[in-house]
Amino acid sequence: MGEAAHKPATYEDLLAVPRDRVAEIINGALVTHPRPAPKHAMASSYLGAELIAPFSKGRGGPGGWVILDEPELHLGEHVLVPDIAGWRREHLPELPETAWFETPPDWVCEVISPSTARHDRFEKRDLYAAFKVPYLWFVDPDARTVETFELRDQQWVLLATYAGDAEMAAPPFDVVPFSLKALWSY
Repeated sequence: MGEAAHKPATYEDLLAVPRDRVAEIINGALVTHPRPAPKHAMASSYLGAELIAPFSKGRGGPGGWVILDEPELHLGEHVLVPDIAGWRREHLPELPETAWFETPPDWVCEVISPSTARHDRFEKRDLYAAFKVPYLWFVDPDARTVETFELRDQQWVLLATYAGDAEMAAPPFDVVPFSLKALWSY
């Protein structure tokens, strides 16, 4: 006797998830995980703070970007929620009227936690490549590292790994370096 047919998750399934969980649809499956722990949220927020002033606002940097925390991305049949994402303004000249974005970002950052690591490093990474997101960063607040990748010929190429309190200058934001200490300090 065969297995029961798997019914792909719907957006209605995602909306029914309790508010204390983050929900995504990855390869047809509803994937949920807890809201970020304080260390995770701090690293994500502080990284956004380092990037928004120079790259979104043009203060001390070139501007030209839209950088947002936890945007909901609708990429084909997938619904992904990266910790931070950024679009060059020429690729996103105006914000959508919907609660989500259908334009793939130019950069995504996933802050790794025990509950998200497998999805972030495998399924979501592969989907970002399939939708031609040019840059991907993984921030690990427990290891105090940032791994930076660039998409080349549909393959992720590791550009650099930064650790501890190192000075970081990584594409696509390499024109304004900052200290990683900013991500881990409380």
